[in-house]
Amino acid sequence: MVARAGTRAANAEAAACGAAGAVGARPATRRRGARLRRIAAVLAGHGLTSLLAPLGLARFAPLPGRGRGAGGTPGPSRPEHLRLALEELGATFVKLGQVASTRPDLLPPDYQVELAKLQDQAPPVPIEAVRAAIAVELGRPVEAVFARFEAQPLAAASIGQVHAATLPDGTEVAVKVRRPGVVDEVEQDLAVLEHLAAVANRTWAPAARYDLVGLAQEFGETLRAELDYRREGRNAERIAADFAGDPRLHVPRVFWAQSAGGVLTLERLRGIKVDDVGALDAAGIARPALAARAAGVVLDMVFEHGCFHADPHPGNLLVEPDGRIGLLDYGMVGTLDEATREELADVLLAVAVGDGAQLADALLELGVAQGGIDRPWLERDLERLVTRYRDQPLGEIPLRRILAEALDVVRRHGLVLPAKLALLAKTVAMYEALGARLDPTFQLTPVLAPYAERLLRRRFVPARLARRLVLTGLDAARLGATLPAEARRLLVALRRGTLEVGVRPEHVEPLLGRLERLTNRLVLGVLAAAFVNGLAVLLASPRAGGAEAWLGPLLGVGFALAAGLGLYLAWAILRSGRT
Repeated sequence: MVARAGTRAANAEAAACGAAGAVGARPATRRRGARLRRIAAVLAGHGLTSLLAPLGLARFAPLPGRGRGAGGTPGPSRPEHLRLALEELGATFVKLGQVASTRPDLLPPDYQVELAKLQDQAPPVPIEAVRAAIAVELGRPVEAVFARFEAQPLAAASIGQVHAATLPDGTEVAVKVRRPGVVDEVEQDLAVLEHLAAVANRTWAPAARYDLVGLAQEFGETLRAELDYRREGRNAERIAADFAGDPRLHVPRVFWAQSAGGVLTLERLRGIKVDDVGALDAAGIARPALAARAAGVVLDMVFEHGCFHADPHPGNLLVEPDGRIGLLDYGMVGTLDEATREELADVLLAVAVGDGAQLADALLELGVAQGGIDRPWLERDLERLVTRYRDQPLGEIPLRRILAEALDVVRRHGLVLPAKLALLAKTVAMYEALGARLDPTFQLTPVLAPYAERLLRRRFVPARLARRLVLTGLDAARLGATLPAEARRLLVALRRGTLEVGVRPEHVEPLLGRLERLTNRLVLGVLAAAFVNGLAVLLASPRAGGAEAWLGPLLGVGFALAAGLGLYLAWAILRSGRT
């Protein structure tokens, strides 16, 4: 893990230098230093000083006592301060907070709720810059591509903005244009984030346990994918193909001739926002049926197709006059392969039969453990969880409640869901909340139960069982063929004394760092005591003629140095106690 962290940190620094281009590495280093100072100042300004030392930002921190809302003063809560700090730091950090709000395995509910409020809004780019960006991306001026292009954007976010337009054949479209310069800005911030994550992995035990560098890398991949509008177009086309001919869902058509990496032209959808209850009622749309239809769509995405729209906030769902759901914005899409869906079936089966040990096996099979765990303690917690729902049919289990309790167990044991499963948990929770807004009596589990049962039955189809037996037999045959040679190499290495065992130092380095700090303080204390002792000897010793001329200034300097060392030592001890 540490080696991987170091490699990723090096890659991040190389990317930062590459973004600097012709200006050279030194200006890039200066920019990164300025950005680190800015981050430290914003965190300290919001009273989040406990984050500075783990992130290696303590040396950039402003003087104590300047934080807002610190020291118990009235004001925003700590989660609110974190949200405000991310908003102040700009687009990349807003996206970081939005992605973090989808990780219920990492953050407690109050932080999730607060970070989910982050609004990706920004002042609109002037229309002249938008037209210039389109001309560069498409190689043609706007007038040659669109018959009409509205200057006022429909929406403006930190990465891009959307304009209404009309194609020469009269088709109404929505044109998404990437903001000029945002790619370089995001790459520089991602390099800074990976650097901070690498520092935290080395010095902060929780960061190493959760592999903060790996999480920063996943976030970087997600954000880079969002910057490439061609990938978003492919996501839309994949979901459109999955639901071809399905009257429940309308996926906008992609116009590739008018699209590029920084421009995406989509069919413009019109309808009522899905959470506009008054307008839905006025249009005569049955909200309970709409809630069930939306839930059925997302469950089909997950369990039948393995590809799901992962950003279902109300602004991305429209209800068309015929009741069809129009789905917008395909920048964030999750995927689940067949093996993961089968492992999810094991989780559902363990919950249905109320077996804590089986549920622990299923969770560990999903890859939630980053390091060692206390297996008996985990089984006991899961057993208590499933016992409460053991006698209930699967369709009657309150999904939101059991999901919240399961994620509480995950956090308590330091487990980390794979990114795609964390995204799935957040998506399902958002759809259930949307269904409850449309219909207060809505429950997702009755809609989920048939999918779960089909998934479980599918595992025991004879053809599938036969295929798994064949694959297991091939694995056993390969193992049997290679095991003797591997065992012989191991025995030879043992006999020659050349066997090496790798030890991960992430648990040792924090201890060494703490020991080094304690030694430094001890040395400072000894120096301060030596100064005081030396001054006392000078005061008590007989003075020769003329000594008073130099003794006074010497004593003054000595007292100043001793006092400075003592005050610094006291401040360091108090500061370490607070953090």
